[in-house]
Amino acid sequence: MTTRTLLFDSPFLLGFDHTRGLIERAQRAATEGYPPYNVEARDEGGLRITLAVAGFSPDQLEVQVEGEMLTVSGKRGEGPDGPDRAFLHRGIAARGFIRTFILADGMEVEGAVLEHGLLHVDLARPKAERLVQRIPIRTGG
Repeated sequence: MTTRTLLFDSPFLLGFDHTRGLIERAQRAATEGYPPYNVEARDEGGLRITLAVAGFSPDQLEVQVEGEMLTVSGKRGEGPDGPDRAFLHRGIAARGFIRTFILADGMEVEGAVLEHGLLHVDLARPKAERLVQRIPIRTGG
């Protein structure tokens, strides 16, 4: 059984099916717990997403934007965690990940920086021009 948000069933909100789908997708993505991340506000409506990616090198990480979806992924190589290592305790996650974020219309990725095990992805929201459009009224015969 599918649950629908009552907000979008209002007769005053027409054509928002796409928005409902984005919200449902974002809710599913929020249940993923790895890697942990922060989202902080920056000046002029910008955002910074910071992901804890200790142990990943820049060539093992990828930041990609497709439409309104930002995807950050990490893929572990074989490296030093081969079968010859015997761990007495293994508390550092050694798995890859895919973390997705839904971007609002007009949000742009300014860049990504990896420092001290944290991946910072900076987003900007360019100011939109306010458009007022006058609609002519025709008469029907």
